[in-house]
Amino acid sequence: MKSVDAHLAEILATVRTLAPLELELERSLGTTLAEEVSAPVPLPPFDNSAMDGYAVRAADVEAVPVTLPVIDDVAAGSDELRAVGPGHAVRIMTGAPMPAGADAVVPVEWTDGGTVSVTINQSAPAGNAIRRAGEDVQAGEVVLRPGTVIGSAQLGIVAGVGRRRVWVRPRPRVVVLSTGAELVEPGLPLRTGQIWDSNSFTLTAAVRESGGDGYRATTVGDDPARFLEQLDAQLVRADAIITSGGVSMGAYEPVKEALSPLGTVRFEKVAMQPGMPQGFGVVGDDQVPIFALPGNPVSSFVSFMLFVRPALRKMRGLPAGAPETVSAQVMGSLRSPAGRRSYLRGVLADDGAVTPARGQGSHQLAALASANALIVVPEDVTDVPAGASVQVIRL
Repeated sequence: MKSVDAHLAEILATVRTLAPLELELERSLGTTLAEEVSAPVPLPPFDNSAMDGYAVRAADVEAVPVTLPVIDDVAAGSDELRAVGPGHAVRIMTGAPMPAGADAVVPVEWTDGGTVSVTINQSAPAGNAIRRAGEDVQAGEVVLRPGTVIGSAQLGIVAGVGRRRVWVRPRPRVVVLSTGAELVEPGLPLRTGQIWDSNSFTLTAAVRESGGDGYRATTVGDDPARFLEQLDAQLVRADAIITSGGVSMGAYEPVKEALSPLGTVRFEKVAMQPGMPQGFGVVGDDQVPIFALPGNPVSSFVSFMLFVRPALRKMRGLPAGAPETVSAQVMGSLRSPAGRRSYLRGVLADDGAVTPARGQGSHQLAALASANALIVVPEDVTDVPAGASVQVIRL
């Protein structure tokens, strides 16, 4: 059997990083920056008030209480030139430009709030409650570098330096296609021999959690020709395809039967549990990667975490490799078949203890839903005693 590491290496060698494109800011969330973003002007571009209050000369409020005449108001967004002379105050709002001559802002809470004159009860040192021009970013300073994932804060700084569009690597478009004549849409009644389809929902959600745009396609039965029709229809909108089911050694395996003759998709046994049967390759004129995952719910999810998620990271222009692990102390004994790397479901606590989930079968989706980690048991280990140190992949 092929090793887990070798299978992942082949996938990462095949998958290509998506080409950058220019997007409007509203569409850039979750994409990966493909250019340097710098500030054309200082941020903030002018000295402004950090609070609602009164712009004053600090020397005039050293001895308090003191009453000063209020000679003007200045609101945020004002472009009129204003000045404060000795012994005067200007009422100022948060974000408003500082009047010439003023070197401090007295918060309104330190005063009686007067509009014609104001009594100030607490002195304010020079520079108090003033946001200086350029104290956040200097003109020409790089605020974001290529390879940065654009979240809400990153999108905010792009807008904050005046950019309306930005060059990014887009979120991969991934179509998820479940196969199996036994599958029924959730919400519909079951007949004998049928089950509700969960894999397509699980995998589509996993794509979205991994930074891709997941699209769930209509479930296909056991007809290879019908599977190919559905696959061809989906290629026009896909940067990658994920299938579940139809890859084992028995009869009625539509994915394997349909894709094997193409010569571009390989079906192999990978030395892992769950998820031994795996398929991977490319399809279509654009050489779209296709991940043919096993049909058991836990097997398909574990396969996604090990193989598809790293591939999506590479497509997004991010560092890609095997999932990171942390050390934990296992709260129970474990068994694993010789020659296979096991990924057992578990609950990882804050104190570094991991408890194996009840129900480790590849069909037991409820146990997976209660887990937050995969406990890794190496190929050359068959028994792990309670209390031993193990490596864990956080989910």
